[in-house]
Amino acid sequence: MARMPLHWSSRSPYVRKVVVAAHELGLADRIEAVPTKVAMTAIDPAMLPRNPLGKIPALQTPEHGWLYDSFVICEYLDGLAAPPKLFPGPGPARVESGRRHALGNGFLDILLLWRTELTRTPQHPGIIAGFEAKRTAILAVLEEEAPALAAGPFEIGRLTIAVALGYLDFRWPDFDWRGAHPRLSAWESTVAARPAMQASPFIDA
Repeated sequence: MARMPLHWSSRSPYVRKVVVAAHELGLADRIEAVPTKVAMTAIDPAMLPRNPLGKIPALQTPEHGWLYDSFVICEYLDGLAAPPKLFPGPGPARVESGRRHALGNGFLDILLLWRTELTRTPQHPGIIAGFEAKRTAILAVLEEEAPALAAGPFEIGRLTIAVALGYLDFRWPDFDWRGAHPRLSAWESTVAARPAMQASPFIDA
Protein backbone atom coordinates (compact mmCIF):
# COMPACT_ATOMS: atom_id res chain seq x y z
CA MET A 1 0.00 0.00 0.00
CA ALA A 2 1.35 3.42 -0.99
CA ARG A 3 2.21 5.72 1.86
CA MET A 4 0.31 8.98 2.26
CA PRO A 5 2.44 12.13 1.81
CA LEU A 6 2.38 14.51 4.77
CA HIS A 7 3.76 18.03 4.43
CA TRP A 8 5.93 18.13 7.52
CA SER A 9 8.32 20.18 9.62
CA SER A 10 10.09 19.16 12.81
CA ARG A 11 9.38 22.63 14.22
CA SER A 12 5.62 22.65 13.74
CA PRO A 13 3.52 21.73 16.79
CA TYR A 14 0.52 21.07 14.55
CA VAL A 15 2.55 18.58 12.52
CA ARG A 16 3.74 16.99 15.75
CA LYS A 17 0.11 16.43 16.78
CA VAL A 18 -0.42 14.40 13.61
CA VAL A 19 2.82 12.45 13.96
CA VAL A 20 2.13 11.59 17.60
CA ALA A 21 -1.39 10.49 16.65
CA ALA A 22 -0.05 8.32 13.83
CA HIS A 23 2.37 6.59 16.19
CA GLU A 24 -0.27 6.13 18.90
CA LEU A 25 -2.63 4.58 16.35
CA GLY A 26 -0.02 2.31 14.80
CA LEU A 27 -0.18 4.11 11.46
CA ALA A 28 3.21 5.83 11.29
CA ASP A 29 4.35 3.46 8.55
CA ARG A 30 1.42 4.60 6.40
CA ILE A 31 2.76 8.16 6.21
CA GLU A 32 5.64 9.64 4.20
CA ALA A 33 7.03 12.87 5.63
CA VAL A 34 7.59 15.58 3.01
CA PRO A 35 9.81 18.31 4.51
CA THR A 36 8.11 21.64 3.88
CA LYS A 37 8.98 25.16 4.99
CA VAL A 38 6.16 27.64 5.42
CA ALA A 39 6.04 31.01 7.16
CA MET A 40 3.90 34.12 7.14
CA THR A 41 6.47 35.76 4.87
CA ALA A 42 7.51 32.70 2.86
CA ILE A 43 4.76 30.66 1.23
CA ASP A 44 5.71 27.55 -0.71
CA PRO A 45 3.83 27.92 -4.04
CA ALA A 46 3.58 24.14 -4.34
CA MET A 47 1.54 24.07 -1.13
CA LEU A 48 -1.28 26.33 -2.27
CA PRO A 49 -3.03 23.86 -4.61
CA ARG A 50 -2.87 21.30 -1.80
CA ASN A 51 -3.80 23.61 1.06
CA PRO A 52 -4.89 27.07 -0.06
CA LEU A 53 -4.28 28.27 3.49
CA GLY A 54 -0.57 27.73 2.83
CA LYS A 55 -0.11 25.89 6.10
CA ILE A 56 1.16 22.55 7.33
CA PRO A 57 0.30 19.81 8.03
CA ALA A 58 -1.46 18.64 4.89
CA LEU A 59 -2.02 14.94 4.21
CA GLN A 60 -2.87 13.37 0.85
CA THR A 61 -5.41 10.60 1.30
CA PRO A 62 -6.75 8.12 -1.26
CA GLU A 63 -10.38 8.83 -0.36
CA HIS A 64 -10.51 12.59 0.25
CA GLY A 65 -7.52 14.06 -1.57
CA TRP A 66 -5.60 16.61 0.49
CA LEU A 67 -6.73 17.06 4.08
CA TYR A 68 -5.58 19.98 6.17
CA ASP A 69 -5.82 21.14 9.74
CA SER A 70 -4.25 18.87 12.31
CA PHE A 71 -7.57 18.06 14.00
CA VAL A 72 -9.13 16.86 10.74
CA ILE A 73 -6.08 14.77 9.87
CA CYS A 74 -5.98 13.20 13.34
CA GLU A 75 -9.68 12.36 13.13
CA TYR A 76 -9.15 10.79 9.71
CA LEU A 77 -6.29 8.65 11.03
CA ASP A 78 -8.39 7.68 14.02
CA GLY A 79 -11.00 6.33 11.63
CA LEU A 80 -8.41 4.05 10.00
CA ALA A 81 -7.16 2.55 13.23
CA ALA A 82 -8.34 -0.24 15.48
CA PRO A 83 -9.18 0.58 19.11
CA PRO A 84 -8.08 2.16 21.35
CA LYS A 85 -9.11 5.37 19.64
CA LEU A 86 -7.98 8.94 20.22
CA PHE A 87 -11.48 10.32 19.58
CA PRO A 88 -14.18 9.14 22.01
CA GLY A 89 -17.60 8.23 20.68
CA PRO A 90 -20.55 10.63 20.95
CA GLY A 91 -21.42 11.67 24.48
CA PRO A 92 -19.87 13.44 27.48
CA ALA A 93 -16.39 12.00 26.93
CA ARG A 94 -16.36 13.37 23.38
CA VAL A 95 -17.39 16.82 24.56
CA GLU A 96 -14.75 16.83 27.30
CA SER A 97 -12.10 15.64 24.85
CA GLY A 98 -13.09 18.43 22.46
CA ARG A 99 -12.87 21.02 25.22
CA ARG A 100 -9.39 19.87 26.15
CA HIS A 101 -8.37 19.91 22.51
CA ALA A 102 -9.65 23.48 22.19
CA LEU A 103 -7.59 24.50 25.23
CA GLY A 104 -4.42 22.82 24.01
CA ASN A 105 -4.77 23.98 20.43
CA GLY A 106 -5.65 27.51 21.54
CA PHE A 107 -2.53 27.50 23.67
CA LEU A 108 -0.51 26.57 20.59
CA ASP A 109 -2.14 29.39 18.62
CA ILE A 110 -1.16 31.87 21.35
CA LEU A 111 2.42 30.61 21.50
CA LEU A 112 2.82 30.84 17.71
CA LEU A 113 1.45 34.40 17.65
CA TRP A 114 3.65 35.32 20.61
CA ARG A 115 6.72 34.00 18.85
CA THR A 116 5.83 36.06 15.78
CA GLU A 117 5.43 39.19 17.90
CA LEU A 118 8.89 38.64 19.39
CA THR A 119 10.39 38.95 15.90
CA ARG A 120 8.91 42.43 15.39
CA THR A 121 10.76 45.69 15.95
CA PRO A 122 9.47 47.35 18.00
CA GLN A 123 7.39 44.87 19.96
CA HIS A 124 4.04 45.92 21.41
CA PRO A 125 4.27 45.71 25.23
CA GLY A 126 0.50 45.36 25.58
CA ILE A 127 0.38 42.38 23.24
CA ILE A 128 3.28 40.69 25.06
CA ALA A 129 1.57 41.28 28.41
CA GLY A 130 -1.63 39.77 27.03
CA PHE A 131 0.20 36.64 25.92
CA GLU A 132 1.84 36.34 29.34
CA ALA A 133 -1.52 36.69 31.11
CA LYS A 134 -3.09 34.00 28.92
CA ARG A 135 -0.16 31.65 29.46
CA THR A 136 -0.48 32.12 33.22
CA ALA A 137 -4.22 31.44 33.11
CA ILE A 138 -3.86 28.35 30.91
CA LEU A 139 -1.17 26.81 33.11
CA ALA A 140 -3.27 27.48 36.22
CA VAL A 141 -6.27 25.70 34.70
CA LEU A 142 -4.11 22.78 33.59
CA GLU A 143 -2.60 22.48 37.07
CA GLU A 144 -6.11 22.16 38.50
CA GLU A 145 -7.01 19.58 35.87
CA ALA A 146 -3.80 17.56 36.20
CA PRO A 147 -5.31 14.83 38.43
CA ALA A 148 -8.13 14.32 35.91
CA LEU A 149 -5.63 14.33 33.05
CA ALA A 150 -3.65 11.60 34.81
CA ALA A 151 -6.73 9.51 35.55
CA GLY A 152 -8.14 9.30 32.03
CA PRO A 153 -7.11 7.74 28.72
CA PHE A 154 -4.70 9.42 26.34
CA GLU A 155 -7.03 10.97 23.76
CA ILE A 156 -6.84 13.88 21.32
CA GLY A 157 -7.33 16.50 24.03
CA ARG A 158 -4.57 15.21 26.26
CA LEU A 159 -2.35 14.67 23.22
CA THR A 160 -2.75 18.29 22.15
CA ILE A 161 -2.10 19.65 25.64
CA ALA A 162 1.07 17.55 25.84
CA VAL A 163 2.27 18.90 22.48
CA ALA A 164 1.55 22.46 23.62
CA LEU A 165 3.60 22.01 26.78
CA GLY A 166 6.39 20.51 24.71
CA TYR A 167 6.29 23.49 22.38
CA LEU A 168 6.44 25.85 25.35
CA ASP A 169 9.65 24.10 26.45
CA PHE A 170 10.99 24.13 22.87
CA ARG A 171 10.57 27.84 22.25
CA TRP A 172 10.83 29.18 25.83
CA PRO A 173 13.50 26.87 27.31
CA ASP A 174 14.35 29.30 30.12
CA PHE A 175 10.76 29.61 31.36
CA ASP A 176 10.34 27.38 34.42
CA TRP A 177 6.64 26.56 34.48
CA ARG A 178 7.15 23.27 36.30
CA GLY A 179 8.12 24.74 39.67
CA ALA A 180 4.75 26.42 40.14
CA HIS A 181 2.75 23.56 38.60
CA PRO A 182 3.99 20.31 40.18
CA ARG A 183 0.93 18.17 39.34
CA LEU A 184 0.93 19.28 35.73
CA SER A 185 4.69 18.72 35.57
CA ALA A 186 4.29 15.17 36.85
CA TRP A 187 1.61 14.39 34.30
CA GLU A 188 3.60 15.95 31.44
CA SER A 189 6.70 13.95 32.37
CA THR A 190 4.72 10.72 32.19
CA VAL A 191 3.17 11.60 28.85
CA ALA A 192 6.47 12.83 27.40
CA ALA A 193 7.90 9.36 28.00
CA ARG A 194 5.32 7.69 25.75
CA PRO A 195 6.98 6.11 22.68
CA ALA A 196 4.84 8.22 20.33
CA MET A 197 6.09 11.43 21.95
CA GLN A 198 9.69 10.20 22.00
CA ALA A 199 9.47 9.36 18.29
CA SER A 200 8.52 12.93 17.32
CA PRO A 201 10.72 15.47 19.12
CA PHE A 202 10.84 19.11 18.17
CA ILE A 203 14.03 19.87 16.23
CA ASP A 204 14.98 23.38 15.18
CA ALA A 205 16.23 22.38 11.74
